[in-house]
Amino acid sequence: MATASSAFKSREDHRKQLELEEARKAGLAPAELDEDGKEINPHIPQYMSSAPWYLNADRPSLKHQRKWKSDPNYTKDWYDRGAKTFQANKFRKGACQNCGAMTHESKTCMERPRKVGAKWTNTHIAADEKVEAFELDYDGKRDRWNGYDPATYARVINLYDKKDEARRKFQKEQQLKRLEEKKTNPETEADDSDLEGEDDSEVDEAKVDESKQMDFAKVEKRVRTTGGGSTGTVRNLRIREDTAKYLLNLDINSAYYDPKTRSMREDPVPDSDPNEKFYAGDNQNRTSGQAQDFKQLNIHAWEAFEKGQDIHLQAAPSQAELLHKEFKVKKEKLKSSMKDDIMEKYGNAASEDKPPMELLMGQTERQVEYDRAGRIIKGQEKVVPRSKYEEDVFINNHTTVWGSYWKDHQWGYKCCKQFIRNSYCTGQAGIDAAEAASELMRANMDRKEAVQEKVQVKDVKNLATWGTEIPEDLVLDKKKLKEAIRKEDERMREEKDERKRKYNITYNDEVTAEDMEAYRMKRIHHDDPMKEFLK
Repeated sequence: MATASSAFKSREDHRKQLELEEARKAGLAPAELDEDGKEINPHIPQYMSSAPWYLNADRPSLKHQRKWKSDPNYTKDWYDRGAKTFQANKFRKGACQNCGAMTHESKTCMERPRKVGAKWTNTHIAADEKVEAFELDYDGKRDRWNGYDPATYARVINLYDKKDEARRKFQKEQQLKRLEEKKTNPETEADDSDLEGEDDSEVDEAKVDESKQMDFAKVEKRVRTTGGGSTGTVRNLRIREDTAKYLLNLDINSAYYDPKTRSMREDPVPDSDPNEKFYAGDNQNRTSGQAQDFKQLNIHAWEAFEKGQDIHLQAAPSQAELLHKEFKVKKEKLKSSMKDDIMEKYGNAASEDKPPMELLMGQTERQVEYDRAGRIIKGQEKVVPRSKYEEDVFINNHTTVWGSYWKDHQWGYKCCKQFIRNSYCTGQAGIDAAEAASELMRANMDRKEAVQEKVQVKDVKNLATWGTEIPEDLVLDKKKLKEAIRKEDERMREEKDERKRKYNITYNDEVTAEDMEAYRMKRIHHDDPMKEFLK
């Protein structure tokens, strides 16, 4: 029973939450507030507004959608592999017991385990490794060539050079051996195998037939492998004589080639003759052939599904294609019927049937009056086109529409010169009040500028900054001000700790300007964001 009641309660809470969200979207309920007190848009999808479980968010927030990991220590550098920093001569305390390096422990030592460690032999102390601690950024973590040293490829080149040299040396020895056999036994005929081997040695390697190569253009696929596939040999799609797409234009500012997917979407040579061009980028395949038909089929399936039809291109492709064909036939019929209706109503100017003569001569029964100069007085009034929006509709006691007034890059109402949309019209009184407020602000700014100019002439550091009704020529004594600050600090320490308060206290009712200045400087304001830190 407890399990059933808890399940019912959870369903009831979920239902209430959904009703509250619907009310917020409809504007009937106030929006939720985040941790900073800002409203959260109720139309944000739930998969964006809900925080992951591992953040332990106890209230709605959108902080998980912001960029929270902005560490300036991120870098694209790589570790200096195998670098050493210091070579010690004797064992140091806290070093590895096996090799003697200070940068790791014995259980993480990568050297060969010694029979007697460096801690006891005190010889052959290994150098300290260079330890680097930095975090890679997004691109640095996914850079496949990060940390690669191109100089290491020289070993591969040397290996292939040695193989070629050994092959040439072996072929030369075989050729000399056959020549010696011919000289010693000129009457004996060579076997077919020897002749074939001799022909192969004399033929240039660059002109070797494709069938005699070491499976250059073949890819083996076998069953029961991780990649799958069928048993047999499959040739590559590109022939050796074809130029690779990334070699068509070696300019770094040309089309981008993605080596992982072997795709080049843009045209690498856009200025060349299109008749001589055999490759114009992968995007050409998307705009040619049956790609456009498939695109239209996809769009029709989406629009039909949004309008309530049960159609899905991936689930039932044959049904989607059949419905698309029916849709195109109906669309053509509707277009032709609409064309016939328009031609029946307005006629066809391109047909052989001529319109009536009264229409050609412009003769109508409408009365038009002209003056002596030939101007139209009556009968052809200018028709003002009306828009689809409501015209001459004034709200909130306004006599003009919104947008009839422009000032300081703002639109407003001309009747009251207000810039707030949907505000109540205040008329001439509002205009006078706005002008008076602007004049008062302008006067205050002029007075403030005049006061600042006076303060700049005097010694600003010695002027009093407390109160409002103080003489403008009041100058503080630096020594007295320093002493007053020291007394204020002692008084504040006594207020914090009653044990430091003295027994014999003499009060002085006289308050000088320096005392007031010290009190103002040490006073903690209520709205000061650092007041908790000062306490």
